[in-house]
Amino acid sequence: MTSTASADAFRELHHRPGDPLLLPNAWDHASAAALAAAGFPAIATTSLGVSAAAGLPDGTGATRAEMLRLARGFGHGKFLFTVDIENGYSDDPAEVADLAAELADTGAVGINLEDGRADGGLTPPHVHAAKIAAIKAAAPLLFVNARTDTHWQREPDTVETVSRLASYHDAGADGAFVPGLNDPATIAEVVAATPLPLNLLASTGGPSLKTLADLGVRRVSLGGLLFRIALGAAVDAAVTLRTDGVLPSMPNVPSYAAIQALAD
Repeated sequence: MTSTASADAFRELHHRPGDPLLLPNAWDHASAAALAAAGFPAIATTSLGVSAAAGLPDGTGATRAEMLRLARGFGHGKFLFTVDIENGYSDDPAEVADLAAELADTGAVGINLEDGRADGGLTPPHVHAAKIAAIKAAAPLLFVNARTDTHWQREPDTVETVSRLASYHDAGADGAFVPGLNDPATIAEVVAATPLPLNLLASTGGPSLKTLADLGVRRVSLGGLLFRIALGAAVDAAVTLRTDGVLPSMPNVPSYAAIQALAD
């Protein structure tokens, strides 16, 4: 069960001006435990990593069971964790609220709830707001990070972004997430327009962590990037051995004993 102390600790990580929460995203127990051991105060899940590891498509509602299984495995009180639940796997606020209550029972301190749809469209803002309100009624301690995809895989629309975030704030959201938002001037505009702590996605070639902090961003996520890096490194190592006959230098590979120590 989510404790008040854990919920408060996680919330406070979003309210440190100039020091945004860097939130890495894990896809299984080992990746989460290793990141926690590296000193990150909180860990998120990545729906891309969880779904791909299970051989399922991302963003289609196919990974509900995998997500819950992973959350239950995390719930040992060793680190704060928040869960990506895509769009809640339903447009029925009551069903989404039931899921939130299940996650609170695992010990999760937060969830990420997106308004993007598998077809590339966006959930109507009043429907997404109704989900947020239902979640907060069913699991008031959960930190609801309300994600809008107004800048993700579509033409950016800052006016709609601000409007949606206002609706989500009024429904009880605790944070705002706008993946794909990278332009410093627009970031500053969105920060000024919402009272919610803004979460952005770190990206190659995007603003540095210091720049984001200076702009007022309070949380920076890595999404599926770490999973993609790990997968790419594994394939590269195998291909290099096949091609060159020797393995590439890999100085940061954990030992067998270190991996064993992550299992508990």
